[in-house]
Amino acid sequence: MTKFITLFFLFFSAILFAQKDNFNKTITKVKGDLNKDGLVDYVQVLQDTLSKTAPYKLEIYFAEANGSFKKIVSTTKAIDAQYPDGRNGYYNGNSFYKIDVIKGILSIQNELIRGNFEHKFRYQNGNFELIGFSEVYSDGQGTMGTIDFNLSTGIRIKTTEPYGEENFPKTNTKKKILIRPLPKLQDFAPFENEYY
Repeated sequence: MTKFITLFFLFFSAILFAQKDNFNKTITKVKGDLNKDGLVDYVQVLQDTLSKTAPYKLEIYFAEANGSFKKIVSTTKAIDAQYPDGRNGYYNGNSFYKIDVIKGILSIQNELIRGNFEHKFRYQNGNFELIGFSEVYSDGQGTMGTIDFNLSTGIRIKTTEPYGEENFPKTNTKKKILIRPLPKLQDFAPFENEYY
């Protein structure tokens, strides 16, 4: 009976250890007033360095009047893992660059092999909602492009132009695409659709 109890506790401990996340490395931490209450909140990005995909976790903490902080958002979907297919797998070209808080807007920036992209979130309606997406890219075959999508107004502008060629025109496409409700940060993953 003692062996059974010991084995049970060892098995149970192994399950608990396996379920525990290992976001043991702080990648970055930024401060700013995100909810316009005059208190300095903070956002941090942690990484699980033990996992074969090395995922990131984004956490947002609101400051309280008594000096403590309350966790508002915790998500592992908003930033792609460093190695989506494992450390020896295919590299998808997206890599986390940095986060910023500017005038109450949270910005998540990533680099591409040929370009970069950014998602902007504002705290409104009790959630962090996606209000902006921008991208600068090259197709590697002589064409550069930019996308600027203001999700608040629905205006999406896409511009493409050849580089190294003087006789080819620049194209500019402006569309109105209303997305309602706006995507919430806790449910958001980059490039889940064609627009952002």
